[in-house]
Amino acid sequence: MNRPLAVIYAAICLDAAGISLVFPILPRLLGEVTQSQNIAACIGVMTALYAVMQFVFAPVLGAMSDSLGRRPVLLISLAGAAVNYAVMACAPQLWMLLLGRAIAGLSSANVSVATAYITDISSEEQRARRFGLLNAMFGIGFIVGPVLGGLLGDYWLRLPFIAAAALNACNLLLACFILPEPRASSPGRMSLAALNPLRPLRWVCSMKGLQPVILVFFVLSATGEAYGTCWALWGFDAFKWNGFWIGLSLGAFGICQTLVQACLAGPAARRLGERWAVLAGIACACAALAVMAFASEGWMVFAAMPVFALGGMGTPAFQAYATRLVDPARQGQLQGVLASAVSLASIVSPLAFSAFYFSVQRAWPGAVWLSVAAVYAIAIPLVVLGTRRGAPAPLAKA
Repeated sequence: MNRPLAVIYAAICLDAAGISLVFPILPRLLGEVTQSQNIAACIGVMTALYAVMQFVFAPVLGAMSDSLGRRPVLLISLAGAAVNYAVMACAPQLWMLLLGRAIAGLSSANVSVATAYITDISSEEQRARRFGLLNAMFGIGFIVGPVLGGLLGDYWLRLPFIAAAALNACNLLLACFILPEPRASSPGRMSLAALNPLRPLRWVCSMKGLQPVILVFFVLSATGEAYGTCWALWGFDAFKWNGFWIGLSLGAFGICQTLVQACLAGPAARRLGERWAVLAGIACACAALAVMAFASEGWMVFAAMPVFALGGMGTPAFQAYATRLVDPARQGQLQGVLASAVSLASIVSPLAFSAFYFSVQRAWPGAVWLSVAAVYAIAIPLVVLGTRRGAPAPLAKA
């Protein structure tokens, strides 16, 4: 692996760790700052604030990287992440925690720039594999984050934020010395219009070929949010799992998914093609969801987990396909819109799936997984529609 790729993957891993780092300590931290036991509303506001900032600024950072270059935008976002965690490490009041979480959402929007950077330095044959590794790094960060937060938080509630600030600062230094500007980008002047978060969305709406692709990413991201929302509740209601078994099941799934993204995404795209790789992934996910819906014993969930993890093998292939629909000069804008679709799903999906779960919780908790399979089914015609023209040449710059 070349050094620029290592820096990009490290940045994404740290972003994911930053998202999940606060999960184990957030209730105690908010209780300490607000001096209140009724903190559910505060947790909801902080979660939504992060997702909203990412939704708004992912297209903006992507468009900025098209104009100014990938490297300076990545460096600014890495610096912002280090500052954010430093702020949260010493924040004595709630508004400072909210400010820090808002900065975290803004800086984590650099996933669009990181993905565009990988697109710039990768051939079309390499992109699916490298996007798979990118998703695997995100998965590793999401697994490590809660563990790091829980362990360090037991020593001192603010220590996880200090560790995150130090790690991001180290990655910033590495990027300063190692990360070059990719050849494919053309740094120049940026117009103020590029700061308008609605501009990339208008651009997508003007290109009919991109609309099904964006919708597929939204649907696939929406299904992914269901697991974080309902898994722990379902594990307790269906199998009486305690915290250990819920954590073990999530960790096992994370490991399986990381291996699939890192090892199978590229070969699946080469052998099956982008369309069939995505459809095969959807089929595997739906089969595993059906097993989970009707499972009567906990071991059945672990048995289905390898098939379940195969559901993610098509996403990097479809992401690689999307890069061929757009001129190289607009890759940052494209990746910003895709990241924005993911963020929008993270706002809408937890509300929808949690409401559905509570409606079926007493009668049949596993029914929630059939609802996830139904949402997956929506993606099938969109995948077919979005890939109906095969592998087009890059479109002319709009």
